[in-house]
Amino acid sequence: MRFTLPQFIEHEAKIVGPLTFKQFIFVGVAGAICFIFYFSIGKTNFSIFLMLSIIVLGVGAGLAFLKVGGRELPTILANFFRFSLGSRFFIWKRGGAIVTFSKEMEIKKEGGKKETPLKNVGTSQLKKMGAKLEIETK
Repeated sequence: MRFTLPQFIEHEAKIVGPLTFKQFIFVGVAGAICFIFYFSIGKTNFSIFLMLSIIVLGVGAGLAFLKVGGRELPTILANFFRFSLGSRFFIWKRGGAIVTFSKEMEIKKEGGKKETPLKNVGTSQLKKMGAKLEIETK
């Protein structure tokens, strides 16, 4: 019997309700920051607390749920900072392979011509197929 196997298994386990562990951490930290904002700013100036909590919860939700091009936002931000802060000076280092150079010796034929290692072919196979298709379609 033949069975079909799933090909793309990139699934994170749902730990807390419908959220994965990373999503829960992002949303939980944003909620904790808003909780701290409420007791420090919220009782005296509610409008500033509301603006700050909307920003913090928006960032937390973006980090938890937003995907750009199939990649999560924390991955994209980490790659951005790694590229921005990293070195842009690359030095090629040979990986231990030994490279030797030698002179080509001239091989003389009876006619005195050098034999070239590459042979020139008149027309390419692609051009031949293109011409054949043009002839057959007319």
